[in-house]
Amino acid sequence: MNTLMALAAAAGGYLIGSLSFARIITALLSPRTGVPEKTALEIEGSDKKLIFTSISATSVSANVGAGGGFLTFLLDMLKIFIPVMLLKHHFPGQHVHLIAAAAGVTGHIWPVYHRFKGGRGISSIYGGILAIDWLGIPVAALGSLLVGLVILRNLYFTYMAGLWLLIPWLWFRTHDPYVILHLVFVNVLFTIATLPEMRQYFRLKKEAHWSDPFQAWQVSAMGRGITRMARRLSLIKRDRK
Repeated sequence: MNTLMALAAAAGGYLIGSLSFARIITALLSPRTGVPEKTALEIEGSDKKLIFTSISATSVSANVGAGGGFLTFLLDMLKIFIPVMLLKHHFPGQHVHLIAAAAGVTGHIWPVYHRFKGGRGISSIYGGILAIDWLGIPVAALGSLLVGLVILRNLYFTYMAGLWLLIPWLWFRTHDPYVILHLVFVNVLFTIATLPEMRQYFRLKKEAHWSDPFQAWQVSAMGRGITRMARRLSLIKRDRK
């Protein structure tokens, strides 16, 4: 891989990643409302609210509906998966697809087209993982449930756990240090991007004195989905709210 190829992959990945499907889907499904700068999500069983400042599938789900949120998540995955998969196929062994994937996540979080205000990156990270090793997706999902929900019983760490568990998994699968470097890089980006919500979450958790830690899971479509999956797998009791 030469320098020009690496720069082209980085620039192309970033520009494609900067496409905001949250804004596109909202414009199509709810043109009058538009995408709000902030989305307030109520925490069940509490008078507290978690304020999301990202423009993402979560904000689309809250303001347009779950169907729009799911479509946004899917398209945000595909915008990374398709170019990364093409590069992986046409330039095998050159790792140019990893550069495009990392740049795509960067563009998703800080899009050049929208004053560098985008999503938090989890959908775009999964798009890259799908191209690198599709088995990483169910591993990340199950890892999140087991570590974040069963062991730590913490919403924020449930989001984080699956992504970090991909590091040992993909080392086992690929033994490729460049893949591991990519994973560390996107995990750091995701952690930085979610700092505003992380600070709010721990502050509100302390203030609200939640008797049931799963109350906070209802703030987002992803959290509700994780809860439903956990109940089906009998990881949490079905009478929990």
